[in-house]
Amino acid sequence: MFLHGGWFHVIGNMLYLYIFGDNVEDILGHGRYLAFYLACGAASFLVQILLQANSMVPNVGASGAIAGVLGAYILLFPRARVVTLVPIFFFFTVVEIPAFIFLGIWFLIQFASGAMTLGRTTALSGGVAWWAHIGGFLVGMLLLKLMGARGTGRRSVV
Repeated sequence: MFLHGGWFHVIGNMLYLYIFGDNVEDILGHGRYLAFYLACGAASFLVQILLQANSMVPNVGASGAIAGVLGAYILLFPRARVVTLVPIFFFFTVVEIPAFIFLGIWFLIQFASGAMTLGRTTALSGGVAWWAHIGGFLVGMLLLKLMGARGTGRRSVV
């Protein structure tokens, strides 16, 4: 969870953690959030290993743990608005999208991408741990329920 494949990998992960992580930490508290984050990371790694057992690609990055944070966020703040940069042809516009739509689309992209990697075991098949993302997201939802965290869902803008 503490090694990455380059600066863009680190920056992408930290962007998602910056946007969604503090809200989940506010609900769980510092210590429980750390335990939650590490558990999501470990569980997401196990899911990736189980579904891509013969892969020759090393597993690096915090994406699975951060996906766990996203899974918790969608349960805690489903109606929060996520400020999103959307490309329209050669122009970009900023729109606010409800978290359940933003993260729902994100999850579907991860799942579709993961499904395309099943049965492929070479480095040429991509190198993204799609199943770690999916596993982390689902484990994050489950762990949040097990931890009994109650969200207020009051934040309107992220």
